[in-house]
Formats: sequence, C-alpha cells, structure tokens
Amino acid sequence: MKVDVIVTVATPPSVAIKQATSDIPIVFAAVGDPVGAGVVESLARPGGNATGLSLQATDATGKRIELLREVVPNLRHLAIMANSGNPSTLLDMREAQAGTRVLGLEAVTSDIRLPEDIAPALDALKGRVEALYVCNDPLVVANRVRINTLALGMRLPTMFLARDFVEAGGLMSYGANFPQLFRRAADFVDKILRGAKPADLPVEQPTTFDLIFNLTTAKALGLTIPPALLARADEVIE
Repeated sequence: MKVDVIVTVATPPSVAIKQATSDIPIVFAAVGDPVGAGVVESLARPGGNATGLSLQATDATGKRIELLREVVPNLRHLAIMANSGNPSTLLDMREAQAGTRVLGLEAVTSDIRLPEDIAPALDALKGRVEALYVCNDPLVVANRVRINTLALGMRLPTMFLARDFVEAGGLMSYGANFPQLFRRAADFVDKILRGAKPADLPVEQPTTFDLIFNLTTAKALGLTIPPALLARADEVIE
C-alpha cells in the first residue's frame, strides 16, 4: 500500500514488521526491550527504520517481585507465567527468575504458547506456589480475564505490568503508563511525516510508572494491602 509510516505495539508484531520492511518508517508504541529484541541497535541511536517507546519492562521486574512480597508475607514459591515465544517476555521471565533468587524465593516457571495452554498451566501449579507473576505479552492481554478468574479460583495473588490486568480482576500491577506512551507515539509519527528519519529519533523511556491495586480482589484473597503501599498507589480499584 506504500504507506508513509507503520505504528505497532508489543514485541512480536514490531519484530515481524521490522523483518518485513527496511524502508517504511516504523513507530512502536510500546516494546518491552527494543534493544534486547533486536528492533533497534540502541536507545540513543536506533539505526534502521524503527523507533518509538520502550516499556523498560525488565528494568522494573525486580521491583514488581519486591512489591508482591510486601503484599504476600508468606511468599516462598513464586510462579512465573510467560510466553517464551515472545523475545521480550522471555527476557522478563529471566529477570523474574533472577529477582526471586535475590529475595531468596523459589521460582516455578510456567510456559504458555496458546490460549488452551493457560488452564493446564495454572492447574499444574496447585499447591506448589503462593503467588503468580505474569509476564506481559499479547497472549496474556487477550486472555487476562481467564487468567485472573482461574488464579482467583486457586486463591493466587497476581502481579502484572499494566492496569488492564488489575481492572480485569488481577491483584496488582506496576509498570509504565500506557496512555502516555501512545500519546508520545503520535508525536513520533508527526515528526516522521514532517521529514524526520527514525534512525535519528532516540527511543524514549517511560517517565511514569503506575502502582495499582484491586481491593476487591485483595478482599477475596483474604489479603490486607499494607497502608504504606496503599499510600504510594497511583490508583486503587474498588
């Protein structure tokens, strides 16, 4: 179609589009780790035909696990659910494993590739873990209600990267503010349409990380969010 610019979101489509064209400018609105996934050469000098916004997802992985342990005081075994077919998700999973080791926790990994993998993967965790860390991925975004319903049925507290999961019944999330990232992506498109080259536009990192709790879910799990954490929350869903 000879379009002037392509806008993508998430790592798999961004990688696929990058492989499909080296000429059409690409703006990615949110990629977990664009350098690690090979979408750009570096944040400061993207090179090639792609630029945009990084989620810096793996940078905050350790912090997510720390926050989850504050909410779940008996946490000893943590399930890490990930679609290892997604390069960014795989990086997040490895960071989560490293984070559990730092905190003296035992990690139990759970790999999903298709929607039908979710229920068996969660069922296999029964009695083995006290909480669930879900690595961000289009597959889990599309199936967030199913994941949360099953996790709640197993009385597993959940940690996610974004608000949408908490709104869908997850316990908590900590990560970049997606609406801000999408607004900034529009600025990238504007600059490119005015003649700028993606290779000359540094990849931007999030300026805001949101901590969000779902108190209805906490109550259903019999958990009390520490007052100090509630005071730091950017949003509390009731």
